[in-house]
Amino acid sequence: MDATLPTPQTVHTVTTASLAGRGGFDEQFLGVPVLVPALAGVETVLLPYTHFSVLMRPDKRLAAITALGIDGAKLMDLDRSGIQWRLDPRLPEDQQTGERVYARNDIDRGHLVRRASAVWGETRAEAQRANEDTFHYTNAAPQAAKFNQGLELWLGLESYLLENAADNGRRLIVFTGPIFSDVDPVYRGVEIPLCYFKVAVFLQEGSLAATGYVVDQTPQLDDLDDVPKPGAVGDNAPPLGPFRTFQVPIGDIAALTGLDLEQLAEVDRMPIAAALPSARVTSTWRELSSPECLDLDFDLGS
Repeated sequence: MDATLPTPQTVHTVTTASLAGRGGFDEQFLGVPVLVPALAGVETVLLPYTHFSVLMRPDKRLAAITALGIDGAKLMDLDRSGIQWRLDPRLPEDQQTGERVYARNDIDRGHLVRRASAVWGETRAEAQRANEDTFHYTNAAPQAAKFNQGLELWLGLESYLLENAADNGRRLIVFTGPIFSDVDPVYRGVEIPLCYFKVAVFLQEGSLAATGYVVDQTPQLDDLDDVPKPGAVGDNAPPLGPFRTFQVPIGDIAALTGLDLEQLAEVDRMPIAAALPSARVTSTWRELSSPECLDLDFDLGS
């Protein structure tokens, strides 16, 4: 073992007992059932936290998908000072990433469940518990520092949709995860995903609606000297470009990840997703420069 890198014993951990009673993602959060998408043919472990759940892939040591319910009427502004990243004791250390992956490099621990979106509750204590829960390594994914720190549009999509598209008490569900591929570089024993997806789910005039997005970090990984370069890009690989964010058919995300997103693909509000359901993956992606560029079949301002 490289003595210059942290060992598991030097990583901050919590106890299983301290995580007891976590309710996790509420499948009835919007008043209609929305399930955590399954991943067929792959071993997964569902870990509940405060307001969100993480479906882990032990073979990748990363999440397949995270599921978060956001109550916009109960959001609180709490800071992150003093909160340390920690391993989840409910999962063996060799089935999750730890500090060893992120030490002494330009790779950030990128939150999959956005910290600010999870920090809500009836009480400050509930919101603070969610705040701390987002700092489990199971909720982190390796992202180039310049990429993670330049995701203003990506992170802002949740706020924009929460404020403009979600009714039923300003509630929103967000699924987020990596898009694994055969060309992902392997670094310190962990595959670094080139792309990430987000699916927002909400009620529009009483009916379930959803929108999908993909963001790409390939150019930023090219700038890291100690990270292997990605392999050759296949036909189904997303387009490349710094900080490029795309609105995409949810069916494309399902095709790229293997996740069961059929329920959400059926209520996709991207018009071209319904008009061209059999279009080649990536061929109908719409690049976004601001949230106002969203292509939806309803008026967010109404």
